[in-house]
Amino acid sequence: MVGPDIRLSSLLKEKYIELDLKEKDKKKVLAELVDGIASKAKLKNRKEILDALLKREKLGSTGIGNGVAIPHARSARVKAFILAFGRQSQGIDFGALDGEKTYIFFVLLSPEENIGGHLKILAEISRLVKDKFIVDRLKAAADKKQVSKVISTYER
Repeated sequence: MVGPDIRLSSLLKEKYIELDLKEKDKKKVLAELVDGIASKAKLKNRKEILDALLKREKLGSTGIGNGVAIPHARSARVKAFILAFGRQSQGIDFGALDGEKTYIFFVLLSPEENIGGHLKILAEISRLVKDKFIVDRLKAAADKKQVSKVISTYER
């Protein structure tokens, strides 16, 4: 359960931060992100999670603009919220609302039954990354600790 005061910094574990995504198209980047999450979270349902993210993308891109995408899905197989961060330094075409390249990816996987918590976390990520200064700091972060510091510094 996620309380009313959501702390992205407490949800985002360093093991789920990937600063050097290699892939250069939408589906492959999502697969690369899911591979990292699945191996570190010991999820056996990698394909199911990737399919859920791709299904959500078919409804409309989660590329919200300003160089950021927030791919997300809820799954009965996910028992606790998982928040991951990925960065692709060259940027990719993710079908963002502003038509620009996407560099920063926040992936949210949530238990199927916790719709409220899922929506609160999405809202908090959106609030954080609407600030171009914060996005620029995330793009320039030298390491995982710096990503975590940027997020914790600018949370409410």
